[in-house]
Amino acid sequence: MSADAATITGTDFVSIPTHDLQRARQFYEGTLGLHCSVYMENRNFAEFETGNLTLDVIIPEKMGMTFTPNQNHVSLHVADVAEARAALEERGVTFEGDIFDTGVCHMAFFRDPDGNALMLHHRYAPRHTI
Repeated sequence: MSADAATITGTDFVSIPTHDLQRARQFYEGTLGLHCSVYMENRNFAEFETGNLTLDVIIPEKMGMTFTPNQNHVSLHVADVAEARAALEERGVTFEGDIFDTGVCHMAFFRDPDGNALMLHHRYAPRHTI
């Protein structure tokens, strides 16, 4: 294998487990407003586009895996966390605590119907890297 073939150039998707693909589609497409690019009920998965990362919602038990909700938040970028939170609350989403201000970004934590951890996120200060 060449060095170029082993170079990671991005992240294509992250898997999110569900017990109910139709309910998940209603949440990710209907409630969150994400575009459903693939829906294959017979193959036990659907894909939702966030702009730079695909959320691959799967029924793990039908693929020989165990269902375990993701406990590490998938960070969903929004222009304004407070406005996005208010809109989602109107659609029935329950948030965990107040909006958190880290000093560089705002975050609001919630879960999908299967208990997968999600957050609304907006960085308002420049990112400093090493």
